[in-house]
Amino acid sequence: MKQDFQIPASGFQVPQRNLKVAGLRCHSIVNRKSQIVNGFTLVEILTTMVLLSLIVLALMAIFNSTQKAFRSGLTQTDILESGRLAMSLIASDLGAMTPSLSPVDTNSLWANVPDNYNTNNNINFYAVLANYRTAPPPLIQSLTASSAQRTNVLENFFSLSRQNIGGTPTWVGVGYAVFTNTPDTNGIYSLYRFYLTTNASSNPALVFNTFALGQYTNTAVWSYLMDGVVNLSIRPYDPNGFEMTNTWEYYYNGGNNTFTNQSTMFWQGLPGVYGFYMYSNTVPASVEVELGVMEDAVLQRAEGLNGAAQMNYLSNQAGQVHLFRQRVMIRNVDRTAYQ
Repeated sequence: MKQDFQIPASGFQVPQRNLKVAGLRCHSIVNRKSQIVNGFTLVEILTTMVLLSLIVLALMAIFNSTQKAFRSGLTQTDILESGRLAMSLIASDLGAMTPSLSPVDTNSLWANVPDNYNTNNNINFYAVLANYRTAPPPLIQSLTASSAQRTNVLENFFSLSRQNIGGTPTWVGVGYAVFTNTPDTNGIYSLYRFYLTTNASSNPALVFNTFALGQYTNTAVWSYLMDGVVNLSIRPYDPNGFEMTNTWEYYYNGGNNTFTNQSTMFWQGLPGVYGFYMYSNTVPASVEVELGVMEDAVLQRAEGLNGAAQMNYLSNQAGQVHLFRQRVMIRNVDRTAYQ
């Protein structure tokens, strides 16, 4: 006997009790529920890629700025270390300055150092603007956010000291000068140090003459220190702390002799810049040294330029010049030279 059955209106699942046909029970359940598969649209994928790109670009910018700051910090450290070492060496040499206490040959006084000049006088301390036929020209730089300009100064200077070396009294002459395109380096604004000794029984004028005439060609007495020194200037001061300029005259009245003009000053053509040479017992009570050092990155780029292009590039790099200034006290000053 047949029995009719109906599918419920909800449709998808038929009760098992209605599946009895010819005494047989069906153990299966019909599930007609549809399955829906979800995914990302093209617009969503593109939006995600744009956002990820922006995040990567931001991270790269942060990384580059951090790397630039790190490199700048290393450059600052190198410049500070080099400048301090150079200033320490200069201060040590100047601090040992000693009067020669020798008479002055008034027939050999001179107001500047011509080429190939020899002097019979024992010069204790000397400074003059660099000879720009062998040294770089003065670098004039435009100051940042200002219409003013800075004129860098390059001076050659020499000092004499008396030391005990190996148990022997010795005259020691030390000097500094800035050169460029020298035989042993192609650097820009290269700082060199002069060093020469002679027995204390000898005439120390020979030491100064070697300094004045030899320049950097004599590598036995000139040694390379560093590049990028665009400013090197020195100013002497008397025991009262006044700067010694060309308006000053000093007298020496020691022993049975009277010597005049033992410290000669002369204006050198740049504002506030004076040359000088000191004889006999005259040395300054203190000297102020100013050292300007250019950053290495600027020097490396300038080395690829020549002539006017190089000078024009360096003239716009005032912000990359680090200035070091130090007052050095002269412990062997003879105060009777200022009375």
